[in-house]
Amino acid sequence: MKISVIIPAHNEEGCLYATVRAIAQTLDLEEIPHEILIVNDNSTDKTVDICQELSETFPTVRYINNQPPNGFGFAVRRGLAEFEGDAVAIVMADASDDPVDLVAGYRKLQEGYDCVFGSRFIKGGFVVDYPIHKLAINRLANWFVKSIFGLRYNDVTNAFKLYRREVIEGVQPILSHHFNLTVELPLKAIIRGFSYAVIPLRWYNRTAGISKLKIKEMGSRYLFIVLYVWLEKHLSRGDYHRTRKMNELKLDLLQKSRTEVLTAKE
Repeated sequence: MKISVIIPAHNEEGCLYATVRAIAQTLDLEEIPHEILIVNDNSTDKTVDICQELSETFPTVRYINNQPPNGFGFAVRRGLAEFEGDAVAIVMADASDDPVDLVAGYRKLQEGYDCVFGSRFIKGGFVVDYPIHKLAINRLANWFVKSIFGLRYNDVTNAFKLYRREVIEGVQPILSHHFNLTVELPLKAIIRGFSYAVIPLRWYNRTAGISKLKIKEMGSRYLFIVLYVWLEKHLSRGDYHRTRKMNELKLDLLQKSRTEVLTAKE
């Protein structure tokens, strides 16, 4: 199974090279088939030059330039439209995610799960230098999501997640333009019937560059996407659930087979 690692990057000249190098070296060491797809999200610093250098240095690295408008969601969606692997992981450019956890997520996918989600707040997970005000907001937001969806998973807002290709196809259309995409993808995957496992995650605050997440700007966007998916869960009558789609596909194949038989008899 080949894994594609999507890394959205907007003005990440201070940390992108080290992040990609660590991921590439770790996956090579573990002999995991992979590609690393960097999405340069309209950067105005030297990020694109670093992308070029990385693609020339590491055979499994390539990059694409996202077209305006920029935004985390736009960049990830571009990557999801372009990745070549059997599964995909979304990883931050700021070295906040540990490549060791990427390996653990890949191994968990190999057990047969459709998705693997990381949590910083279960046994074995931890955070380093998490700003206290962001931590408080994070815990409150995740409590809200857990409560209205009845989930056991407690870190939905975290970006680090892995999906099989069929999950990405099954959660379309993707609406989010910004960081609320980190919530849209897992919630849709869950309510549409895809299986998932949760692994502990190590998270480190960035040591270079500036965080692109603006809490004041994102609050209403997170709430919109959460309520959008909640309405789908309660009002769609399972129209988007994978079992409904599988049954419809089987019915289409059966009807096609019958038509072919009748045509052959004629």
